[in-house]
Amino acid sequence: MVSSPHEAMHRIFQDHPGLFSGVSEALGVRFTRPTAVSIMPTDLTETSPLERRVDTLLRLETEDEEPFLLAIEAQGKKDPDKLASWAYYASYLLTKYRLQPMLLVVCQDRATAEWASRPVRFGPPQWPLLTLRPLVAGPHNMPVITDPAEVRKDLALATLSAITHVTNPDVGTILKAMTTVLRETPHTLSDPIVELIAQGMGKHPAAEIWRKLMAVDLSFYTSPISQEIRAKGEAIGQVKAILAFLEARGLGIPDDARERITTCDDPDLLRLWITRTPTAVTVDDLFTDE
Repeated sequence: MVSSPHEAMHRIFQDHPGLFSGVSEALGVRFTRPTAVSIMPTDLTETSPLERRVDTLLRLETEDEEPFLLAIEAQGKKDPDKLASWAYYASYLLTKYRLQPMLLVVCQDRATAEWASRPVRFGPPQWPLLTLRPLVAGPHNMPVITDPAEVRKDLALATLSAITHVTNPDVGTILKAMTTVLRETPHTLSDPIVELIAQGMGKHPAAEIWRKLMAVDLSFYTSPISQEIRAKGEAIGQVKAILAFLEARGLGIPDDARERITTCDDPDLLRLWITRTPTAVTVDDLFTDE
């Protein structure tokens, strides 16, 4: 199953195709900013039953360079099988479109990023037939952007930086800089960024930091993900209130009842249980006639 960080790491390039110029420059490789970008089909399936798909595929054009294809892969862990797949992608794209292919791999894990960065040679050691050398963006080389002024310079680059630095000890400062800028950004641009960051945080502890910043700094946003984040935050507060009320009244909370309360994410049901805590004789009285 594809994870939300996986989607965020490559889909941001679909929403902001010019981001590749900022990423490549940050990584020390200069590509002229494209003057035209086309989102290409991601299906690389052959006529045989074996299906192959690249995460995102873009056709980039610039004023002073030949058009080229940019394949973007979000990589969550080391996978030796991917090396042959990436070589296949390059060969297939060159064969089908007659355009030079480029591969950008985006990672959140430093070890995975360093693994993906190593050149891989295919063929006999005496005479390698080809060398695979993807450009890799990850926590080992993406800039750590904690200054709102730097975020404003390139919001898309700052977003990808935040996603790749999800495990950075300073991720709270990174995300705070993002909300500072997003507060003053038009909704048509900020809403997709808010959702991409929410997806990119995945199940990492940084997700809780983003959830709190959403509840305070970006409380006026109404996108589906932001509403979901705030609803989860409200549910957590209700659960804590119910347990605190029951414990203050000296009522024992059996393990099964505690699990039922802590795993509930229905705000209406949680509010019902809160209203019953002052008069409940036992914890089971909370669950009567639901």
